[in-house]
Amino acid sequence: MFGVGALEFQSQRRGGLAALVLLAPLVAGCSSSSISMPSFSSMFGSGSTTNASAAAGESLPMNFECPEVQVRQGASTLSSSANPAEPSALNLRYQVTIGTTARECRLLPGNILSVKVGMEGRVILGPEGVPGPVDVPVRLAVVSEGINPRPIMTKLDRVSVTVPPGDTNVLFTHVAEGIEFPMPKRATDIDSFVIYIGFDPLAVQEPEKKKVKPKPKPKPVAQRRTS
Repeated sequence: MFGVGALEFQSQRRGGLAALVLLAPLVAGCSSSSISMPSFSSMFGSGSTTNASAAAGESLPMNFECPEVQVRQGASTLSSSANPAEPSALNLRYQVTIGTTARECRLLPGNILSVKVGMEGRVILGPEGVPGPVDVPVRLAVVSEGINPRPIMTKLDRVSVTVPPGDTNVLFTHVAEGIEFPMPKRATDIDSFVIYIGFDPLAVQEPEKKKVKPKPKPKPVAQRRTS
């Protein structure tokens, strides 16, 4: 069972949401330049497009459609401020947004559905931003929607985007793999499955804890025999 936080992408504090309103004019100004978007055919390494496609593999059910990809509400934008207590357009470090998405499905042995999800994103530096790597936590969650939504699986990808010197507006692509789950027993049940994607700002990367080797116990000092 997956916690609600993973599926809701742990929404930001109210202050962070207010910052997005203030940052809207700045983002609009920064993103006005004309930049060509990369094609998903090259990203998936096939003829895939933003429409669902079934890659070569086991035979999929008739009229099968790869689950739809939706950007989770409230998780389409990730921002970092030099002053998190009072974020504003003037102390913005960077803002990341999600653009186009695509998916590709194939059926693996054992009736396992494997999905690749592609996304195009954009990193925009603010007044306090500096060129260099930007850590982008992307959360994916497969949910069976309905009266009682049921989480199927969730996955966190950490994407490193490098902003080169002299640039403040960078496009990037990411393909999430390893999204695998059993096909429903009834083929029509897959129609209720939705793949949600969004940023997870609270998914802080924990540094790997190094195992500390215990210090060897001191050897007992041999006592000299007295004659």
